[in-house]
Amino acid sequence: MSTPVEEREFQAETRQLLDLMVHSVYSNKDSFLRELVSNASDALDKLRLQAFQDKDLEVDTSDLHITIERDTEARTLTIRDNGIGMSRDDVVGLIGTLARSGTAELRKKLADAQDSAASVDLIGQFGIGFYSTFMVADTVTLLTRKAGESEGTRWRSTGEGTYTIETVPDAPQGTSVILELKPTDTDDHLYDYTSESKIRELVKRYSDFIAWPIRMDVERTEKVEPEGSDDTDDTAEPTERTVVTTETLNSMKALWARSKDEVTDEEYTEFYRHVSHGWDEPLETISLKAEGTFEYQALLFIPSQAPFDLFMRERAGGIHLYVKRVFIMDDCEELMPEYLRFVKGVVDAADLSLNVSREILQQDRQIRAIRRRLTKKVLSTISDIKSSRPDDYDTLWAEFGRALKEGLLSDQDNRDALLKISSFASTNDPEKLTGLEDYVSRMKSGQSEIYYITGETRQAMENSPHMEAFRAKGIEVLLLGDPVDEMWVGSIPEFDGKPLRSIAKGEVDLDDDAGKSEDEKKEAEAEKAERDKAFADLTAWLTTTLDENVKETRLSTRLTDSPACLVGDTFSFSPQMEKLYRASGQILPPSKRILELNPDHPLVVALQQARAEKGDDQSLVDTAHLLYGMAVIAEGSELTDPAKFAKLLADRLAQTV
Repeated sequence: MSTPVEEREFQAETRQLLDLMVHSVYSNKDSFLRELVSNASDALDKLRLQAFQDKDLEVDTSDLHITIERDTEARTLTIRDNGIGMSRDDVVGLIGTLARSGTAELRKKLADAQDSAASVDLIGQFGIGFYSTFMVADTVTLLTRKAGESEGTRWRSTGEGTYTIETVPDAPQGTSVILELKPTDTDDHLYDYTSESKIRELVKRYSDFIAWPIRMDVERTEKVEPEGSDDTDDTAEPTERTVVTTETLNSMKALWARSKDEVTDEEYTEFYRHVSHGWDEPLETISLKAEGTFEYQALLFIPSQAPFDLFMRERAGGIHLYVKRVFIMDDCEELMPEYLRFVKGVVDAADLSLNVSREILQQDRQIRAIRRRLTKKVLSTISDIKSSRPDDYDTLWAEFGRALKEGLLSDQDNRDALLKISSFASTNDPEKLTGLEDYVSRMKSGQSEIYYITGETRQAMENSPHMEAFRAKGIEVLLLGDPVDEMWVGSIPEFDGKPLRSIAKGEVDLDDDAGKSEDEKKEAEAEKAERDKAFADLTAWLTTTLDENVKETRLSTRLTDSPACLVGDTFSFSPQMEKLYRASGQILPPSKRILELNPDHPLVVALQQARAEKGDDQSLVDTAHLLYGMAVIAEGSELTDPAKFAKLLADRLAQTV
């Protein structure tokens, strides 16, 4: 006997999302069937795996399949599987709500989408395939029972903001999704999802590779000879009768087990969409077969579009692991490093245990060997794309460059390969990124280091005082604006024998001694010593006056326009790095930096003269603090006491009016 029907409301975000989907117009509504068949396939995979792992689970796995049922008169379509099924809590958690990060972002993108193709792309990208049923159905009913449980659950909704849920005792194992279809605007079978030809077309296009049989009952008319007639009786007329037969609609051929010559680009695209739950096309397909000690097959895809959850802790799976065509898990993290988490696909191994667990995988020598080879193959493929298909590489780097650069920190074995496929903004061309090899090829005569600066925006980096001398001399500087750049540049000392050097740390001397005679070199050194001596009193006084903030004051060779700038020691944290640590909750001790002065700037010259005349006059002390504050602001950092700086500035400006 059924329990009372309980009515619940969708979460507010889910209700808004359903409203957008139900009332928006999509020209390609076919996505719903692909999503439901993929969900059914996953349920069958999981049941077979659980049956292997739990010998006490009383389930029949001898005929796992997906069934599509059509009722043209009632206008209903049912997609049924006898897979793992769901408990009542599963239904409430997975179907009744949409408790996933990114929902608000999806709502905005769906609302902003200007064409149907963009909207359908978003449906797959955000992993909400079940909700796509409301594009074609007025009412959706889900009947399910989890393997090993005695009671099932019925869920029903019109997509208008509420749903009903009840416990039912007689539900079959698995899941059935019953769609009460919307009326069609035409009698054309191309738009009728109860049409046999339409269902065949969609299964062939989207789900032909599904490993489980997709069955459908079809009606056929056959001729029946009258009883007692023979071949010589010309008077007996045959009659016709309608018979119902069950047909399998898909070929069930594993694409990774077939040669590339046997698979079309369209088949690869649909398989990619199946494993990635996306609707974009793969940027690259990688097929790999290993024989010998470790035998396995792999079919991997580099997407053309980053998933919305690429940088979220809880994100969709990447690599599906099979053993001898038996599904093991849909997110085998051990097969691909974290920085390649955007790669999708399948690995089918020959010798792993069917009861394999994540703990075993982490220790398995074969898994580690497969991971090494897959990683090298993906990186070499990206390298080939960079050298032969620059437009595709630009797309790849724009979508996944931030993730790839994480490998510069975590993967020492492939660090050189990663550096060669990486690209960065630079001062050479504001419209194009550059690789390190290209940077080295453009280095000026006598330049021995690769210069870079880190910051939050390109504008802030280009306008930094640290850039002035480099700009004046036409020396290219890499502009590293991603947070991960702050991390990896500190752990990689060089590229191609050329040290990587921050222009905001240590001392910078851009005077080119190449071609100078010994006398000219000695003369330059004497001039520098004389200049240092002339400003010695000022630099010492500023160091003392600004003792709370600076550890040293010295003359600069990197400034041409600004009066002062702040620099760190060679191995110190940059201000951006300190921000990252503090944002993550790390407590850092206060750090002092070096104040560099431009000896040719009128303000510094005037301050030197006033210091000689007035000594420790309070107005000079205020000027010193203003000078330091301007240096902090110029590099994009925050003042510790902005109110004090504003008051000092206002008082000084008042004196000039």
